Amino acid sequence: MSTPQTQTRPDGKGLRDGALGLFSSVAIGLASAAPAYSLAATLGLIVAGVGLQAPIITILAFIPMLLIAYAYKEMNAVDPDCGTTFTWAARAFGPRTGWMGGWGIIVADIIVMANLAQIAGGYTFQLFGFDGLANSTLWTTVAGVVWILLMTLICYIGIEVSAALQRVLLCVEVAMLALFSVTALVRAYSGTKGSIHLSLSWFDPFDVTSASAFTAGILSAIFIYWGWDTAVSVNEETADKTRTPGRAAVISTGLLLVIYALVSTSAQAFAGVGSSGTGLANADNSGDVLSVLGTAVFGTKGLGWLLAKLFVLTVLTSAAASTQTTILPTARTAFSMAVHKAIPSHFARVHRRFLTPTWSTWAMGLVSIGFYVLLTKISSNVLLDSISSVGLGIAFYYGLTGFACFWYFRKVLRRSARDLWFKGILPLLGGLMLLYFFCYAAFDVYADPNYGHTSMTLPVVGKVGGVSVIGLSALAVGLVLMVIQWAVQGSWFRSPDVPVGAHAPEAGPQSGPEPEAAPAG
Repeated sequence: MSTPQTQTRPDGKGLRDGALGLFSSVAIGLASAAPAYSLAATLGLIVAGVGLQAPIITILAFIPMLLIAYAYKEMNAVDPDCGTTFTWAARAFGPRTGWMGGWGIIVADIIVMANLAQIAGGYTFQLFGFDGLANSTLWTTVAGVVWILLMTLICYIGIEVSAALQRVLLCVEVAMLALFSVTALVRAYSGTKGSIHLSLSWFDPFDVTSASAFTAGILSAIFIYWGWDTAVSVNEETADKTRTPGRAAVISTGLLLVIYALVSTSAQAFAGVGSSGTGLANADNSGDVLSVLGTAVFGTKGLGWLLAKLFVLTVLTSAAASTQTTILPTARTAFSMAVHKAIPSHFARVHRRFLTPTWSTWAMGLVSIGFYVLLTKISSNVLLDSISSVGLGIAFYYGLTGFACFWYFRKVLRRSARDLWFKGILPLLGGLMLLYFFCYAAFDVYADPNYGHTSMTLPVVGKVGGVSVIGLSALAVGLVLMVIQWAVQGSWFRSPDVPVGAHAPEAGPQSGPEPEAAPAG
């Protein structure tokens, strides 16, 4: 194996150019959202909060995601940098804001890796019928660590290997979810005990009992869409890097809407929203509703048994695929930050033969393992609340991207109707929505000591919900690290190598030039 070393090339940062096409980019975006895993981990929580309105909540969460996807598309068109929010927020608001945008990506991905590993570890044993091991914290942790190491190795070996694996896994995943949905609807209308018929009232958001339940539901639903931006994070390894990644992001978001609307509706029709048995509001199944529903929908004999096992395999591979595609954007964000001298230069190293980030990839895998093992050792309740807190990190950096797009293009918004809407109004609306959800969740819903599984007593403030404390503390750690980096190696903060503020485009005719792309490192 070749020795890793730092690469510099005139056409980029040293990553493999043109390795991905549109289909591979869409596959990576969808796989990163991990539809089967996301539904398994989140659908029960959404139903517990909003009841029968779960389908409309999953649909409404699509709106801010689509608006931010357009922000990604427009910013990527002028600056296809794999640092995405880090670089774009720096262009719009300056190096410190950009640094925090990069940190938002990193910390959200590290936190979610713990749950991905937990799901993958448990489903590995379920697949082979080792239910005792699946319920063992020790052995699921060991299996989860092995999955993280395996997916880190695949990301290290090369982007083509990663993309090829994602294409195969995604096709199987979508096929199984479609089969599950159709079968669940057929059984719901054949009189299965506990099932209910579809109703238009499920799609009325005004039937949600309270604003806090609505907000918590939307934040949970935003989590299941999260991940499509990975298609943009690999932009420097994509053919036609200024157009393909942005198109892939928008397409991925639209496909996720179809998948989630179909599966959430059919699952609710089959299982109902009861708090016992297979009911989606059963607290015992809230962390993983699909493992229970798979057996209930397909049966336990003959072909049904085989399909139930394939469904378990689908959720397992979904979690494993998302583990891989979570490592990809985090490694590339850290890599870009290092190239721009915002973090230590070791993270800018690229493998000579594989042309993948070396330090950044392995650091992501190892830090994720450390975080996962630490939380598992502390408490399963803390682990669960840390997963809920991911919504704050997602809302933070997605919203920041929307604001950055609007502010960066503010001087050309009168150039055409398209510029006004896609560079200005839509990204701004997406940013404002996510800012509202962030603030309302962090300081009201999640701050309630009765929300989640843990609570903490803070000086002056008093007793606060653990979800809010974990989410805000994780972001605050970034401020501390930024100050340390500023003191140790402050070149990024004193003279960032991307155009900032005054370099934003001036208003001009519709045919005028787009903003110039940032220098490549």
